[in-house]
Amino acid sequence: MAVTESTMMELGHPAPDFSLPAANPEVDDRGDDHRSLTDYDDADVLVVVFMCNHCPYVQHVEDALLDVARTYQQRGVQFVGICSNDPENYPDDSFDSMAERAREKDYPFPYLQDASQEVARTYEAACTPDIYVFDEERTLAYRGRFDETRPDGTEAHGGDLRQALDELLETGEVTMEQHPSMGCNIKWKPDVDPAHAA
Repeated sequence: MAVTESTMMELGHPAPDFSLPAANPEVDDRGDDHRSLTDYDDADVLVVVFMCNHCPYVQHVEDALLDVARTYQQRGVQFVGICSNDPENYPDDSFDSMAERAREKDYPFPYLQDASQEVARTYEAACTPDIYVFDEERTLAYRGRFDETRPDGTEAHGGDLRQALDELLETGEVTMEQHPSMGCNIKWKPDVDPAHAA
């Protein structure tokens, strides 16, 4: 299996906007099925996770990620999951499959479909999982790995993300060393060739 590292967008970069359909809109009922960046203006911290259903690297961290989200959403941190994989060539990542997965695992955050892959391009996302943490001003404070574990039998714990969130909530900045995430490459459509993924 080919392994891809995250591109490590420059810290301080403003959060790119998005407006995407949620596969599980009932998780934070806002009156319609789309979610945008401004829907979460009231959150102290925003965590955007590029993820999918079929990737073993996402499956490896999934339960721990949900635990981290449940814990930190009680502290003013909003999580958003985005699937940008080509659903035609990867039906396990179709909108219906996303909805089924979100309900089966009781996702505590919206799981959005980036069907055009434009959001993945603006975030320079390259792999799944790919994690971005934005501060209260929505500038990038952390990007990189969930933790150091891999799908080799070692249990995921989210230590890197937890430390980043703790630092950001307590001091307003992240000072820890940041390491790239690693996982499956985003499954780009045949006619999409993002420069950052070259």
